[in-house]
Amino acid sequence: MKAALSGLSFSRKMLWVAFLMLRLWGCHGDFTYSIPEEMKPGAVVGNIARDLGLDNGGLSLRSARIDLKGSRKRYCDLNLKTGELMIAEKIDREEMCGSKTCSLKYELVMESPLELHEIVLQIQDINDNSPHFPSDEIKLSIPESADKGARFSLDMAKDSDVGRNRVQSYTLEKNDHFSISVHSNADGVKYSELVLDKELDREERQELSLLLTAVDGGSPQRSGSATIHVTVLDANDNRPVFSQPIYKVSLSEDSPVGALVLTVSAVDADEGANGEITYAFSLVSDKAARLFTIDRVNGEIKLAGPVDFEDETDYEITVQAKDGFGLASSAKVIIDITDVNDNAPVIYVKSLKNPVPENAAVGTEVGIINVQDDDSEGNYQMSCTIQQNVPFKLISSIKNYYSLVTTGELDREEIADYNITIIATDGGSPPLSSSKIIKLSVSDVNDNPPVFEEQSYSAYVSENNKPGSSVCSVTARDPDWRQNGTVLYSLLPSEVNGVPLSSYLSINGDTGVIHAVRAFDYEQFRSFKVQVVARDNGSPPLSSNVTVSVFITDENDNSPQILYPTPEGNSFMTEMVPKAALSGSLLSKVIAVDADSGQNAWLSYQIVKSTDPGLFTIGVHSGEIRAQRDISESDSMKQNLVISVKDNGQPSLSTTCAVYLLISDNLAEVPELKDMSYEENNSKLTSYLIIALVSVSTFFLTFIILIIAVRLCHRRKPRLLFDGAVAIPSAYLPPNYADVDGTGTLRSTYNYDAYMTTGSRTSDFKFVQSYNDNTLSAGNTLQKHPLDNSDCLDFTDAGSKFSTLVRHNLLYLELWDMLSLSSDRFSSKV
Repeated sequence: MKAALSGLSFSRKMLWVAFLMLRLWGCHGDFTYSIPEEMKPGAVVGNIARDLGLDNGGLSLRSARIDLKGSRKRYCDLNLKTGELMIAEKIDREEMCGSKTCSLKYELVMESPLELHEIVLQIQDINDNSPHFPSDEIKLSIPESADKGARFSLDMAKDSDVGRNRVQSYTLEKNDHFSISVHSNADGVKYSELVLDKELDREERQELSLLLTAVDGGSPQRSGSATIHVTVLDANDNRPVFSQPIYKVSLSEDSPVGALVLTVSAVDADEGANGEITYAFSLVSDKAARLFTIDRVNGEIKLAGPVDFEDETDYEITVQAKDGFGLASSAKVIIDITDVNDNAPVIYVKSLKNPVPENAAVGTEVGIINVQDDDSEGNYQMSCTIQQNVPFKLISSIKNYYSLVTTGELDREEIADYNITIIATDGGSPPLSSSKIIKLSVSDVNDNPPVFEEQSYSAYVSENNKPGSSVCSVTARDPDWRQNGTVLYSLLPSEVNGVPLSSYLSINGDTGVIHAVRAFDYEQFRSFKVQVVARDNGSPPLSSNVTVSVFITDENDNSPQILYPTPEGNSFMTEMVPKAALSGSLLSKVIAVDADSGQNAWLSYQIVKSTDPGLFTIGVHSGEIRAQRDISESDSMKQNLVISVKDNGQPSLSTTCAVYLLISDNLAEVPELKDMSYEENNSKLTSYLIIALVSVSTFFLTFIILIIAVRLCHRRKPRLLFDGAVAIPSAYLPPNYADVDGTGTLRSTYNYDAYMTTGSRTSDFKFVQSYNDNTLSAGNTLQKHPLDNSDCLDFTDAGSKFSTLVRHNLLYLELWDMLSLSSDRFSSKV
């Protein structure tokens, strides 16, 4: 096989482009295109869309494709956008078809609806091969006795091209003895004979060399040459003769290598060396030369390589028998390859709509299956089935094409994937079968709305909750896939007590967690309902609703409220109690309410303070004030009760109120009610004075202890004693020395001023004139005796300490006087 024509001139190429033609056959709408071999990849063969009457995008919409029958190579492709059939790889006609007519058969398959067209691509030969002889030298032995005009067969030149491109003529180099004669056999193959034009003389010349040239009919012409070597011998009158001109034999494609195909035989009437015959292939294709061999002596043709019916159905070989002196004859051998069932069916998925939407109607075509078997006749008869229990079946449509259609409804939520096993069986003996598993997925359609896990939800939230806290969580499931199964949550707009719901609650759209926007008040509203919407993300979206009931639980955040008795302004409500009231008599009632509920609103009443603790009692739960004993004349007319009202919450809250009772039968006996208020205020003042007195006494005792400690520390120091008494003139006294009775806090009887000097070693203490006769006069002085060891009147370097001590004593006396005065007043009023 020679390479493609690379040296063709531009005019030659244009000639073959002009040779490209389109012929449309009227049978079933099939098409036939003729193209030359060796076209470059990408070259356009024809426009199928236009020939079918479709626009450029029509093939793409119908998922058109082409399949080449009986070949493992494509050679051509279909451009779905333009509708053009183009060359995919170079086609070598000689390699593909040999000397036979060459064509490629395609099947054009279109879907929606399924349509099948046959496309025949006829491959035309171009002159891309030169003639060549089996050998560069042809040896002939011609006796000198050969007569003028004798003919001698020559080896045929082989040209892989066909038609006019194969060998058309032979030429012989000019010489004195021979000429060339060209003939055609029954197949139209040219062969040549050497014709003796002038007798040979062995004594004159024993050998001759002649140049034989074979020329084809292509344009430009190609040629091949061989040298004829003629040896002049003695006489040889007869040539070999085959037993039959054509041998036919059938060879099974499963024959082993080395098997005998057939034996050709020829006889030669001559004796000795002139009758010795040798056999050889004179005209054989390259493929046949690789598959078959011939024994040069006995003419046995044997199988040299495996044959395949699917590759080539028959072979033609020309066998030449030649005697020892060059006389030869030829015979044709035709070997037919018989088919055996050696090929299992092959399943091809030509089209598959994967995935299939789950809402596909029954009978929807989801795929096209093509089954091919390279065997022939009965071995090619096939059946294709699905063995599994799946909602799919195969329907035979055109020739060996099957449509895969649905037989039932699909539900991705139940079965998302199908593994469909297709089994194809041929009609051979024994039958061969093959299987193919098709994985088919079901695509999701948004056919399921979200479904909540509960039919309704209840949430309990304590009042005074923290804003942003979680109230509850709702969950909805959607069995659909991906975005069709993605659930988004929202609150259906509504109002709660006239306020938009969004002011109270919010929901996380992804998680379904409901949050409180603000704090709830149980006393404002105790429950409300909200509609939660779960919507998927499909197209169109599907949704479902659920009701969430929110219950506000009570917290003990309200103290009891006293409804009766209630003071209005500064006035006091006082109730009259008959003096003849007996034990257990209902005297009054405290009425209170609590805005809370449940145990937080369970109220209990208790008397925490009473003028006469044993005189009255109150109902723990009723608030009724009753006489605990009979009223007597000795009981005080004015009775003040402090009532504590406490709830049962955790922690409990309480409120107090005052109840004023007057034990009297006559309203004229009742004093002014303001004294009850004054008495209450005076009681509080007495408490404050007691606390102040205890504080001052504690401080005084602490100060005395400190003075003693300081004196102990200075015991060893020298002391300066009083050496005289000096009366302090009144000019040295401060302006407030003279006291007027009634202007100070204490009476003049207890009002004293003490003075001392700070510039001398002696200190005089002078008592100012008092209204009390028991006090010292202004002219008397107190002097320390030199032998007295007492430190009480030591003013040396301690004048300020003494003054402080005296002032604290005076303050103590003043507070005591105030306490006594208050007690006297309280006793007199009682």
